Amino acid sequence: MPQKRPNGGGSITKRKDGRYHGRAYVLTPDGTRKRVSVYGRTWEETDAKLAELIRNTRRGVPTPTGSLRFGDYLDYWLEHVVKGQLRPSTYASYEPCVRLHIKPALGSKRLSQLTPADVRTFLQAKVKEVDEHGRRRLSARTVQYLHAILRAALQHAVREELVARNVARLVQPPRVPHEEVRPLDDDEIRAFLAAGRTDRLYAAYLLMIGLGLRRGEVLGLRWTDVDLDARVVRVRRTLQRVNGEILFSEPKTPRSRRTVPLPRTCVAALRWHRLRQQAECASAGRSWDPGGLVFATRAGRPVEPRNFNRSVYAVCDRAGIRRIRVHDLRHTCASLLLARGVDARTIMDTLGHSAISLTLNIYAHVMPAAHRAAAEAMDAALRRGRQL
Repeated sequence: MPQKRPNGGGSITKRKDGRYHGRAYVLTPDGTRKRVSVYGRTWEETDAKLAELIRNTRRGVPTPTGSLRFGDYLDYWLEHVVKGQLRPSTYASYEPCVRLHIKPALGSKRLSQLTPADVRTFLQAKVKEVDEHGRRRLSARTVQYLHAILRAALQHAVREELVARNVARLVQPPRVPHEEVRPLDDDEIRAFLAAGRTDRLYAAYLLMIGLGLRRGEVLGLRWTDVDLDARVVRVRRTLQRVNGEILFSEPKTPRSRRTVPLPRTCVAALRWHRLRQQAECASAGRSWDPGGLVFATRAGRPVEPRNFNRSVYAVCDRAGIRRIRVHDLRHTCASLLLARGVDARTIMDTLGHSAISLTLNIYAHVMPAAHRAAAEAMDAALRRGRQL
């Protein structure tokens, strides 16, 4: 039932169309107080919306309004949505894109007046932007990323009923040339593992090739995540360097939190690695960091991701093979499994992909070989059938 609202609690009136209209003064992202409106089908629904706005204002959390400038809204979105709800690495990648590219071009426009043409013109300008030497400043993939940020920011504005539609979703992002992954072939794998066998991070390389773990997942493993008797690894967190600081965070997606069976080769390597680490711990004494990391420095501290990259490059050089990206070790795992007839669904679960389409798109180039093997097997079966 409609009630009288307390002082400072705003007001609610019933409209001619049957809906309820609530109004209250709130704090906006530009630091001013402004009277805003909310609507509901019932008095109770409108009352709940007003109460939420007022609670946020009393906590000092600004409420974005449909008339504010897009740049102010982006600041609000980064601070209260991205930073509060997403991974630190996501905020670290979004913030410079917004500050250096999106706000200078679109920040002065009103959020409610942003159009698909504004977004399209912005993206086209970024694709054509060149430096003093005539080279493109941004790759097509980076421009595509700017579009993804715009789409995410405006989708939140739609959810908060600040705009009626997400204009960025109406704009086609620039095409990005497909970059075919180049995993190690069988000869390169043998050479790489032979050259890395004496490396103190050898077991980490083996886990990336054998299980398809990401670099951050490998470096974030604790011994409590590894059960060598049951031969499983539980991926529960990831290590990343964000803004100069090493952080542990949740895996990339819910599917990235997974339990993966360990090949016996990986079990043997991990047992040997644990013995060596115990010797390092005894040598370090009190200076050993008791974090329980599977892969750590000689003082037990987290491995710097860039140093891990350098270690992989050094192994490639010793093996006499081309230098690969560290992520190509993960690609090598998927390619090995596909070439040996393992189904894409199992590979998706092993790698922790969010959707099977991602697995198929990335590794489509390996499938023709598997398909040829299947055709040869069928051909052999048919030949035997003709001889019966």
